[in-house]
Amino acid sequence: MASDSPAHRPVLLTEVLEALRPAPGGMYVDCTAGAGGHSEAVLDASAPDGTVLGIDADPSALDLAAACLRRFGERVRLEQANYRELDVVLARTHTPLADGILLDLGVSSMQLDQPARGFSFQADGPLDMRMDRSTGRTAADVVNTLPERELANLIFEFGEERFSRRVAREIVQRRVRAPFETTSDLARAIAAAVPGRPGWGIHPATRTFQALRIFVNDELGGLEEVLPKAVAALKPGGRLAVISFHSLEDRIVKRFFLANRERLEILTKKPLVATEAEQRQNPRSRSAKLRVAARLSDGAAVPTVKQLRTVGAS
Repeated sequence: MASDSPAHRPVLLTEVLEALRPAPGGMYVDCTAGAGGHSEAVLDASAPDGTVLGIDADPSALDLAAACLRRFGERVRLEQANYRELDVVLARTHTPLADGILLDLGVSSMQLDQPARGFSFQADGPLDMRMDRSTGRTAADVVNTLPERELANLIFEFGEERFSRRVAREIVQRRVRAPFETTSDLARAIAAAVPGRPGWGIHPATRTFQALRIFVNDELGGLEEVLPKAVAALKPGGRLAVISFHSLEDRIVKRFFLANRERLEILTKKPLVATEAEQRQNPRSRSAKLRVAARLSDGAAVPTVKQLRTVGAS
């Protein structure tokens, strides 16, 4: 998710506004509202009567969004839900077809900066990593119970960690002595398993922590599920903008857009990336990629990613 700390603008904000083209009277859905940064800009640009439905799985993020967006009154509505439940939220709130929908994937700076959430090893905290802390397995549950082979596979697949087998072996050996409870516990074990990376610029635990977060929150499954729902929720001409931070996410979006060219006009032949100025201001924006497509018509139902795989689409 974008950096929505008060000290920073959300990632790719200018590009998102150019993509969604907010206008008076328009209706927009921010599927990953975070602290409200993108929604605030959309509401400003669509004054005086554009509206936004903001969705987020994290109730603490929605509290921040509510404070940020309070000045817009009834022009904004916030709902706690995972974005994979987009169709359910739209039906429950009687939301009309949208002029624009935004997905800003991943984890926000706000979440990373809270040790109690367990997303980062920069400060010690409980090994949690759930976007919605009221449900699901924690990262501690995963590293303390998953068989070694399964653990290695998820670290390799979701973290693209070349030393995934070493990391999984170290975790399994250490958890016999005592279960992992904190981010520091896990980071130390990973550092012991991964050979030194002088000059590489990333901590040895970075890829494994990313993999665990993606797995715990089923982020790729959620993305595959929401894309057809988002297209179905757009007006003809409505635009879908997706910001990804991981090559697997970007690949899913790219393939979905290409496989739905009868229903979508792809507006970004190559993903848009942050300017050098934005990257200097916010280093997390360096990995951000924005893809945009517009709904062409109200034709046939949009197939799911799994259905596309079945027929061999790419």
